Amino acid sequence: MAGGYLDCFVIPIPSMKLGDYLRLAEKSAEVWRKHGALDYAEWVADDVKPGKLTSFPQALQLNDGETTVVGYARYESREHRDKVFAAVMADPFMQNMDPKSMPFDGMRMFWGGFAHLAGG
Repeated sequence: MAGGYLDCFVIPIPSMKLGDYLRLAEKSAEVWRKHGALDYAEWVADDVKPGKLTSFPQALQLNDGETTVVGYARYESREHRDKVFAAVMADPFMQNMDPKSMPFDGMRMFWGGFAHLAGG
């Protein structure tokens, strides 16, 4: 599907908590899709090395024993995204999340919305 809108996010995850994070990611995918996201997926770093000027490890200020997870949710448009996002944030799953029990430091996560530029 060409066009559309994408939310992307990047999160540092302690490697020893990756299993806990996987359970959270799978439930998150269900919630986003339930509320209308066209797609939702996450990937864990496999070939991500520090760079000379910048890189994922440098951008996230990765600590020893941490890895990078990137993901996205895809929508028809910015308007569609705003409706889905509002519904997701009101979902009991999200409302009952305790930041203190998360398997990652949410203050180090970064994300943003992107309008389609090129390609399919």
